[in-house]
Amino acid sequence: MTVQAWTYLIVGATFALYLAIAFWARAGSTQEFYVAGGGVHPIANGMATAADWMSAASFISMAGIISFAGYDGAVYLMGWTGGYVLLALLLAPYLRKFGKFTVPDFIGDRYYSNVARSVAVVCAIVVSFTYVAGQMRGIGLVFSRFLEVEIDTGVYIGTVVVFFYAIMGGMKGITYTQVAQYCVLIFAYMVPAIFISLQMTDHIIPQLGFIGEVNDGSGLALLDKLDQLHTELGFAEYTSGTKSTVDVFAITLALMAGTAGLPHVIVRFFTVPRVKDARISAGWALLFIAILYTTAPAIAAFARTNLITTISEQPYRELPPWFSKWEQTALVAWVDKNQDGKLQYAPGPPFLGAVQQQRAGGGAPVQGPSGEALLANLPTDNPNEVYIDRDIMVLANPEIAGLPAWIIALVAAGGLAAALSTAAGLLLVISTAVSRDLMRKQLKPAMSEAEELWWARGGAAGAVLVAAYFGVNPPGFVAATVALAFGLAAASFFPAIVLGIFDKRMNRQGAVAGMVVGILLMFGYMAVYRLGWFVEALPPESAWWFGISPEGFGSVAMVVNLVVALTVSRVTPPPPEDVQEMVETIRIPSGAGAATHH
Repeated sequence: MTVQAWTYLIVGATFALYLAIAFWARAGSTQEFYVAGGGVHPIANGMATAADWMSAASFISMAGIISFAGYDGAVYLMGWTGGYVLLALLLAPYLRKFGKFTVPDFIGDRYYSNVARSVAVVCAIVVSFTYVAGQMRGIGLVFSRFLEVEIDTGVYIGTVVVFFYAIMGGMKGITYTQVAQYCVLIFAYMVPAIFISLQMTDHIIPQLGFIGEVNDGSGLALLDKLDQLHTELGFAEYTSGTKSTVDVFAITLALMAGTAGLPHVIVRFFTVPRVKDARISAGWALLFIAILYTTAPAIAAFARTNLITTISEQPYRELPPWFSKWEQTALVAWVDKNQDGKLQYAPGPPFLGAVQQQRAGGGAPVQGPSGEALLANLPTDNPNEVYIDRDIMVLANPEIAGLPAWIIALVAAGGLAAALSTAAGLLLVISTAVSRDLMRKQLKPAMSEAEELWWARGGAAGAVLVAAYFGVNPPGFVAATVALAFGLAAASFFPAIVLGIFDKRMNRQGAVAGMVVGILLMFGYMAVYRLGWFVEALPPESAWWFGISPEGFGSVAMVVNLVVALTVSRVTPPPPEDVQEMVETIRIPSGAGAATHH
């Protein structure tokens, strides 16, 4: 069977499974729609949380960015993993004890203010839409290659699937669908990693292959081999870093705080019966997440080594079929600048320089099936002759390594599972923000439960359509887009949640002022320095504030949020006594007796 036939078979079977589960677990009440009835088993919730959190960025893009950035890509591993630990230990149990359905619900009640609730709703929607853009692009990437359709068409197909099971099942349907999606994505991630580890290093465990010797007779460890390949081509060593220490720290902190402030992950801890179960499910989720995250650096190194040895100095006409297949998606391209018919994968003048020469009629011809159209949206900062989109590295890795067709199709199904699981969770956050936090809590408090359920489903339907737009017009590659969402979450939610739990003196004026300043500062910085809005040209890295990239600026905005919130709260009246007592109560373990002398 061909790769495409296997893809139709495996992807079709997984989609049928997701829709069947959604139909079986469809929500019949608002409680089931919002928090799955609050009765999910901790292990199942751990799997669902892992699938919800391990998005297309984790499955598709993280190993890709590590593969290209080397040591610098470690910030994503440190930030996302550390952030989950922070969430599990610092926030999840307390938020579960508070017992609200959503983060805006917590903020609205904790800060006794519908203004605070409305600001939280806006923050939740902005963060979720920024995040979901990366998921929809991930879906489009998979479909564009393996079903041989346009990326935009792939986004629309994914939109239809998410539309059915997110709207039909709500959190109940999504939870059990995400359990299945975790099983699919982790199997799809580990199987090719094990095959390639055996192929390259004779180790069945990829993590051991990552630190083991390459079995090519050179006697070199894998990372030493990769460093050697890099230096021979003129790149910096793979294990060296080029980011400043300040930027590494800022990105890591922003990703950590952003993870702990992500509304679609936090709401998962409201689906278990007890506070104890929230802690247990957090531990299970960390274990399930660690399986993928400890494997990602190995996959990145395997993919980078295979890529360089496969294409560097190779005649274009003798390249393996995977190169031309990916060329058709415009995610791989080649400009033969010196007209020798070979691919020079090495640092050099910007790729666009050759493109501009070609367009002016004075340069080398553009190779590849799409000609001018292939070059329409390519970036300017890739090596001399070859463009490889970093988001394809995990998806193309089995093809580059020459693995069987069924494994290639399995990876496609895994990428779709990762993207769909997170997209569904984000869309639910948006729909509940509209139906519960905006409509029921503020605009129409007398509505019936059936009416609220219709608003929730309508909000999900509208969110799906907007998500499709962002998938077609994303603000960057998957990991960067998702990193910006984490920055927005760090700048808005994290301080309000932490101070709401641990600072009795924090009042509504401080929380609202901090959230508004934090998200406006982060969004403004992102708009100028990443999206190029409000300026004639995208500012260079030398213009970054304090040398901090847009992906890391969430940490600065978070600190500003904290300072503003604490300052304003200290010069305005304290919260009511009942609110202060409530804060004390949610920090005390259930059933704990008074301290006694012995």
